[in-house]
Amino acid sequence: MDSTLSRDYTVLRLDEMEAAFGGLLVRVRASLGLSSFGLQVADIPPNSGDAYPEHDHAHDGPEEVYLLLRGSADLHLPGRVVALDPETFVRVGPRTRRRLRSGEDGARVLMIGGMPGRAYEPQENSALGGPETLPCPTASSSLVAGSAPAQLP
Repeated sequence: MDSTLSRDYTVLRLDEMEAAFGGLLVRVRASLGLSSFGLQVADIPPNSGDAYPEHDHAHDGPEEVYLLLRGSADLHLPGRVVALDPETFVRVGPRTRRRLRSGEDGARVLMIGGMPGRAYEPQENSALGGPETLPCPTASSSLVAGSAPAQLP
């Protein structure tokens, strides 16, 4: 007897997905074939300082949610530093600057993005085989020569 249940699903372990930026970012959305919202994992080395890009999404509009999966990290926001943990979700609006900084254990952080009031449009750097570029014109990172100056402490 044939089943009428849909078989539209993808199952991958994180280590089977495409990584970019020297392993700093795992392209979860693209690896799973997801198109309705953004989904990435940042694997940040210990004591990352300014390596993870300080950025906002004023230029393209998505809001993001951050959740620490393991390790230790702070999310730096204007006027506040949030110590992340596996039970604390943080939503950040498109125009708000943000930067992740890992602690001595490094950090694995889940990031989910969506477009308030309109359809999600993936950034070109999130596609499989996509360019390893920072699409935010005001992004700041110690890994990118000539990037914008940092605005957060």
